[in-house]
Amino acid sequence: MVVGAQPPVTTDTGVLSVRGAGPYRIGAGLDRLTAAGMIDWSVATCDGVVRAGATGAWAGVILLAFRHGRLVEVTTATVPPYSPAGAGVGMTFADLETIYGPRGGLISNDAGTATAYLVRVGARVELFTGHPIRSGVGAFQVGPASFVERGFRQGGTC
Repeated sequence: MVVGAQPPVTTDTGVLSVRGAGPYRIGAGLDRLTAAGMIDWSVATCDGVVRAGATGAWAGVILLAFRHGRLVEVTTATVPPYSPAGAGVGMTFADLETIYGPRGGLISNDAGTATAYLVRVGARVELFTGHPIRSGVGAFQVGPASFVERGFRQGGTC
């Protein structure tokens, strides 16, 4: 019996979930990711937050935020990646309503100047924010609600 060759295993850069993206897992240490060569650049902002860029297949696709050395947010403004449900940048909020139904909903920031679509998954969230020059989703973020949702509602930590 002849067995066909198996397809090669590849890094999946198509999915961004509340767990993170590929090797960039929520809760991972900045020091560990840096030592592994998985951080291209980083900049300390304020309140213990460091913003960073990914390397490899995720370079230019995701941006990372670490708070007190732990990954708390993964953001993309590209397609792919998509959420596990198939939602992503470029969709309309109506598209998200169709995909998520009662699992998600529109929210506004505390100032009432921006709208986003929020999906809760336990203590973590998927947050789809608007686009500055066209209607619909311009960015897709995941992480703990205490950082991601709070940052949207209150305007970030800085």
